[in-house]
Amino acid sequence: MTVDPFVMAFLPLPLGQRIPPSIHGVSCSLPTMRAVVGYEEKDPEITRHLTSGYPRFVQHPYLKQAAAVLLRREGLADHQLWPTSSRRAAGCLQQWLLPVITRVVEHDGLCGVAFPTLPETAARAKTWLQHTGALASTRATEDFLIRAGELPSAQPEPTFVGDAGAEVRRYLRRVFAPATDAEIFLASNGMNAIWSAFRTVSILQAARGRRIWVQLGWLYLDTIAILQKFTPAPGDHVFLGDVFDLDALRRLFAERGHEIAGVITEVPTNPLLQTTDLQAVHALCRARGAILVVDPTIASPVNLDVFPHSDVVANSLTKYTASEGDILFGACVVNPAAPDAAALRAGMAAELEPVYPRDLARLAAQIGDADGMIAQSNASATKVVKFLRGHPRVQSVLWTLEPKSRDNYLRLARTPSSVGSMISFTVDGPVARVYDRLRLPKGPSFGMKTTLICPFIYLAHYDLVTSEAGRTLLTANGLSADLLRLSVGCEPVEEIIDALREALD
Repeated sequence: MTVDPFVMAFLPLPLGQRIPPSIHGVSCSLPTMRAVVGYEEKDPEITRHLTSGYPRFVQHPYLKQAAAVLLRREGLADHQLWPTSSRRAAGCLQQWLLPVITRVVEHDGLCGVAFPTLPETAARAKTWLQHTGALASTRATEDFLIRAGELPSAQPEPTFVGDAGAEVRRYLRRVFAPATDAEIFLASNGMNAIWSAFRTVSILQAARGRRIWVQLGWLYLDTIAILQKFTPAPGDHVFLGDVFDLDALRRLFAERGHEIAGVITEVPTNPLLQTTDLQAVHALCRARGAILVVDPTIASPVNLDVFPHSDVVANSLTKYTASEGDILFGACVVNPAAPDAAALRAGMAAELEPVYPRDLARLAAQIGDADGMIAQSNASATKVVKFLRGHPRVQSVLWTLEPKSRDNYLRLARTPSSVGSMISFTVDGPVARVYDRLRLPKGPSFGMKTTLICPFIYLAHYDLVTSEAGRTLLTANGLSADLLRLSVGCEPVEEIIDALREALD
C-alpha cells in the first residue's frame, strides 16, 4: 500500500507531546483552543497531560525530581525548591524573596533556593526565574539525578566532539563580524541574555543619573515584564508602541534625553514583525548618550546584520541556531565601536549565567545546520505568505516585508531573500475552527526545523485577552487576540501549504 508522505509529515500530535520528542524538547503540543485556554487557566484536565512545556514556563520533570532530592537531603519536607543555574543566581533569588526566610541549598554540583510552601512565595520565585532565565538547565538536572542514583543514564543524543565553545564562537564571530571573542558572551538562554544586557546597562547608566528605559514597539512578554518590574520607578519605563514614529522618539530625547539609560527593541518585533529604522534610532541614541539594545531573534542575525547599528545585541540561540528545538541558549554581543564597550564587556561578564557544558556540546553539534535550515525556511515562508494572502478565509497577513517595514528591513537584510520564517495571520470567523483542524505541530517557540503554529496572544498575554481593558490595549497596538503565529520549518513547503489549506477550507 502506498503511504501518503503528507500524512507521514503531519500526523496530529496528542496533547502534551514534547516537540521535538526529546526529553529536552522546548515545546509541547497544545492541539486545540480548549487546550490552550486550559493551559492558561491551569485546568487539571489539561495540565495533567503536560509533563513538559517551554522550560521557563512549565517546570520540567527533571527540575521537580532534582528539587525533591535536594529537599530530602536537607530534611525540608515542608518546603519547596527551585534549582538555579548557579550559586550566584540562588543568592539573587534569595534576595528577591525577602523578607521570606529562605535557604540556599547546594549538593553535588546543583544549587537551589528552598522556601516555605506558600503559594505567594512560589509564584514570586517562578516569576523572577522566568524573567531572568536563571533556572537550572534540564541537562544539568539530568546529570545531577544520575549522580544521585535517580536516573540510570542520560538520554542519548549527538554532541560535538572537540572544543564545543570554540565551535560556537567561530560561528558567532562570522554572524557578528567584526566582533571578536572578547565581545561575544554566551548565556544560559535568550532571556538571560536580555536580562543581563538590561542589568549591565542599568548599572552603568545609573551612575550617570540615567534611569529611563524606552521600549520601542510591542516586544516579547518577558522583555516587557523586565522593563515594567525592574526599572526603579513606574515612570522609568516609557513605552513607544509605534516603531515607525521616530518623531515621538526624538521628542522624548529632546525632553528627557539626559535621563534615558537605554532603548530596547526587537528587529523585527514579536509578533507584529515590524522593523524600525534601526540606523536612525542608533544615531539618536549615540547623539544623546543612551545605549541601544537590539534583539534580532525573530528573523535571526543570520538573516539580518543589526550589529553595526546596535550597542549590544541580545540573541536567543534557542531559535534557529539550535534548530532541533532541544536546547535553551543565548548570547550577548557588545559592539566594539560602542562608546562604553569596555564597561559593557565587564558588566556582561559579571551578569550572565554560566552555560552548562552539555548544552554547549549539543548546540555545537547543531550549529552547522543553521544556515541551511534558515535558507530553506526563508524560501518556504515566501511561498506560504503568497498562499495565505490568496486565501479568502485569511483576513490579514504580517511578515517582514510588509509595506511599512519593507525598506527598513531590507536595509538590514543580508540578501533580498533573507525574510525569516515567521508569519502572523488572522482568519475570518472563530480562530478555533481553523486552529483545531490544523495538523501542523501546535505549540510555543519558533525557529525550528519543525513547523510550529500557536495562538500567540493567548499564550503570551492571556490576562489581556480575557479582559475588556486588555483587549482594548491589544487593539490600540494593532494586535488581534486571535492572531496565529506560524514558524515555517523545513518540511516540504507543499505539505505545509496543504495542511493550512485543509484547515482553512
